[in-house]
Amino acid sequence: MTDPTLTILMYFVIPLWLVAGIADWFCHRRSNISTTSGAKESLIHLLMFTEVGVPLVLVLLFEVNSFIIFISILFFFLHELTALWDVSYAVSKRKVGPIEQHIHSFLEMIPLLALVLIVARHWTQFTSLFQPGGFPPEVSLQFKQTPLPPVYLIVVLAVALMLEFGPYLEEYIRGKRAEGGHARR
Repeated sequence: MTDPTLTILMYFVIPLWLVAGIADWFCHRRSNISTTSGAKESLIHLLMFTEVGVPLVLVLLFEVNSFIIFISILFFFLHELTALWDVSYAVSKRKVGPIEQHIHSFLEMIPLLALVLIVARHWTQFTSLFQPGGFPPEVSLQFKQTPLPPVYLIVVLAVALMLEFGPYLEEYIRGKRAEGGHARR
């Protein structure tokens, strides 16, 4: 690995994103999200996980090209819109404290940082999206010619599933159970 942007992505940006996601879940748990804003907010969190997870998996497994950059940009903006919806809904139902707000800023900016580093690493693929007569955009999905280390992939994907998706799914289930309890009363 001679490209410092790859090292920064792999060993700083992605771990920081994972830690911020875990910290956000702890904030939700502390604010008793299951009985305040409920399953709806948790469903929004699962949607945001998907919006950053899809580009993450694409970048980890496939050669980054114009198609993957376009998908990453599209999902970044979808994530931002969903984040606005999430916070608008959350503040109407529960207290969103300063620590959680600060964590949210990380969860919004880390995908942007990752996207900027990916674009910097694949500049011609990025610019081909905006040059109709120039370099043709590459739109196929091809596994990486030089894959990332298998242990790294397994650890990142396992942590994302077990410590990000799992807790947010558990949060959703708790919210559904709490809603069920209110319906029976």
